[in-house]
Amino acid sequence: MADMCIKILRGRSDQKVSPLARILLGARTPGQAREALWAYVFLLPWLLGLILFFGGPILASLVLSLFDYSLIKPPVFVGLGNLRKAFTDDALFWPSLGRTFRWAMMYVPPVVAGSLFLAILLNQKLKGTSVFRTLFFLPHLTPAVSLAVLWTWILNPLTGPVNYILGEMGLPQPAWLTSEAWAMRALLIMAFWGGLGGNRLLIFLAGLQGVPQELYEAAEIDGAGAWAKFRHVTMPMISPVILFNVLLAFIGALKVFTTAYVATKGGPNYATWFLALHIFNQAFNYFRFGYGAALAWLLAIILVIFSYVQMRLSSRWVYAAGE
Repeated sequence: MADMCIKILRGRSDQKVSPLARILLGARTPGQAREALWAYVFLLPWLLGLILFFGGPILASLVLSLFDYSLIKPPVFVGLGNLRKAFTDDALFWPSLGRTFRWAMMYVPPVVAGSLFLAILLNQKLKGTSVFRTLFFLPHLTPAVSLAVLWTWILNPLTGPVNYILGEMGLPQPAWLTSEAWAMRALLIMAFWGGLGGNRLLIFLAGLQGVPQELYEAAEIDGAGAWAKFRHVTMPMISPVILFNVLLAFIGALKVFTTAYVATKGGPNYATWFLALHIFNQAFNYFRFGYGAALAWLLAIILVIFSYVQMRLSSRWVYAAGE
């Protein structure tokens, strides 16, 4: 099939590839064009899946966000009316958005700093490091639903082991997931347990191992101690890795859903009602598909704006080699 396409794309001369082939395939010779075309042939199933199962639903949700639509009545075009409704008529939108950002601010700094600290410990090349790497990574392998169910039992105020131990020590026994004051903290404990290790830890570890040892040796010659080496060598050299992990952590935090949905259903009294949970309920519990799609696109826009601002501000503290 590729050879047939090459014959079609060739010009009159057998030694040269037609301008059309050079434009379409970026090739100068028939051999390069054939290799490029076969690459596209093998990529075609993935590209079709991307277009049909990702691009199609994304485009459909964009169109749906412009309509007032539910299962029991035909769609009605409202334009930006769904966004107007979110900003002015939805009593849960602004609190859920503020609660989501508060969650991100409470979760991201300690989990990123904790992952970096663990990565530094694991980078010391001590005995048994491989075992500790495995142990730190195991919580990340736990499915989010299983993690939430497990911690729901652990933090059960009546039968959970945490409150039992606190009671034996004579300490207060919080209501955890059933208390408006403690529900957010309980979810943070779950998120920390599963978020300190995993991919973020491995990325930090790879960044630390990429720092040239010559820089540490030069710092030691100048009399730098452990903290000075970390501040003036390690931090600048791994600053792009820190930025990458911070961006991913914030994006993940702003999309928080599974833990709250399984453990608290957004309660008690909307104490853990995050924006992603609000979108889910509007679309799949109240069947307001148009409004849910508009909220989803609004969340996507917030993520893009936030990522752009972070990238612009990163030039002040991220070290770029070669500059």
